[in-house]
Amino acid sequence: MKYIMSLRLLGALPLLWIVACTTTPPNTSTVASDAEINEAIAQVQADAPQQAVVDHAEPDAQAESPPPQADLWARLRSNYALPEVVHKRIDQETDWYARHPGYLNRVAERARPYLYYIVSEAERRGIPAEIALLPVVESAFKPFAYSHGRAAGIWQFIPGTGRMYGLEQNWWYDGRRNVYAATDAALSYLQQLHRDLDGDWMLALAAYNSGGGTVRKAIRRNKRQGKPTDFFSLRLPAETRGYVPRLLAIARIIKDPAAYSLELESIPDTAYFTKVDIGGQIDLALAAELAGMELDELYLLNPGYNRWATAPKGPHYLLVPVDKADTFASKLASLPMDQRMRWAHHKVKSGETLSHIADKYRISIALLKSSNKLRGSFLRKGQNLMIPIAAKSPRTYRLSEEQRTQRTLNAPKSGRHKTIHSVVAGDNFWDIAKRYKVGVRQLAKWNAMAPRDTLPLGKELVIWTRSAQLATHQGPRATPPGSNPVIQRVNYTVRRGDSLARIATRFRVRIADLMRWNTMLSKGKYLQPGQRLKLFVDVTRQSS
Repeated sequence: MKYIMSLRLLGALPLLWIVACTTTPPNTSTVASDAEINEAIAQVQADAPQQAVVDHAEPDAQAESPPPQADLWARLRSNYALPEVVHKRIDQETDWYARHPGYLNRVAERARPYLYYIVSEAERRGIPAEIALLPVVESAFKPFAYSHGRAAGIWQFIPGTGRMYGLEQNWWYDGRRNVYAATDAALSYLQQLHRDLDGDWMLALAAYNSGGGTVRKAIRRNKRQGKPTDFFSLRLPAETRGYVPRLLAIARIIKDPAAYSLELESIPDTAYFTKVDIGGQIDLALAAELAGMELDELYLLNPGYNRWATAPKGPHYLLVPVDKADTFASKLASLPMDQRMRWAHHKVKSGETLSHIADKYRISIALLKSSNKLRGSFLRKGQNLMIPIAAKSPRTYRLSEEQRTQRTLNAPKSGRHKTIHSVVAGDNFWDIAKRYKVGVRQLAKWNAMAPRDTLPLGKELVIWTRSAQLATHQGPRATPPGSNPVIQRVNYTVRRGDSLARIATRFRVRIADLMRWNTMLSKGKYLQPGQRLKLFVDVTRQSS
């Protein structure tokens, strides 16, 4: 098994003028709560390695490494290179952080597994060390952070810019959350911005937040008016005007915490994780067992993996603590490839569709098709399918995307009543929020989404309303048949290819209501052509 200790990355990619990120204030939206992440990190720290394994390091990487220092914060300070600016915006941000020492301590604890690698990469590229602190501003170092602007990961890449910098995003994997890959992409992007903005790091940081086009437009405006073109002289979006001062304020406090009556917990100046080539797909629970570590810890180092396993098409590597890498690599090398994943055999029954089978096994239709080399959607009775399945129960994978989302959906809200809204054709976040008298961002956050995310037909959204009365007036779901003249009974005959989801979408009702109105239905059984169902539909919501 190839065992890679080097933390070297690819060179800079071509710049595309797309906004990379959005500012993430202390209340950044995230699918995993602070308490969950901090609890997992606390458990990890109990066994944190104190010395890096260097026996397997590539000679050139070992030679280029800086001499070890007692504390990573000291190493960080020694490589500061941004200009020391005195400005009221920086003072305001500094005052806020100084008044909230608990916040900085929590962020520093979350940064512990990742910071050594980021500092090392910044040094290798000749980038000011303060930029290693940028994830504090972007995501508070929350590995599963997801903002209202659809930005993900500690570097907060939006989908388009992430893809342009090689960060793949699919059902299995989101490279924007891969700390190793996203750090490479973020620093490459920043270096390109720095080159294109005449070597000004302050402007490069502003462009990382609001886009290069926005900054260049502001520069052209000031030039026409005969004004200076430094960061503090430009007319930029309010978010960006606070973004760069926030980073400078954090750097100021890290430089001299005692001046603000703060004390930072020491972080050893030694590698926390290393990269191990796994050569193919593997169940993450099995990988954790091979490495002798908790599954939560493995997810925290590899937050890019959405599911119970690594992605079938890569990347084929895992980040593991340096003191566990040898054991993991050795055990993995002796494990046959066909024992890394569990597969179920499924024989297609009459009336089954790809949607039926995908729902049953909790996988995507695309995965079902790719696993069985299916080009179309046609299935024949008796056809044998291979289904990838998790080795453990779903709840074992607590930090998978599915489990994080379920906790978000089920988290109670004090003083509010839970309502379920089934998405129908024409729905969008704005209209739904207006109907239930809630905020658009709030609605998206309750459902682990962003306001610009696509709403699939039939998706059930959780809405927390302040009015119990509002929560009970949702049309067919809560209105007794016959009590409202716009609610009419419909007798429906099942057709070939029908599913509960398809019928619910067609008549704009909920699957749960279909099952309640037709007690013979159960999730374990499939609809048969000719079967008759009764529905109670809101005639005002049916299209012509």
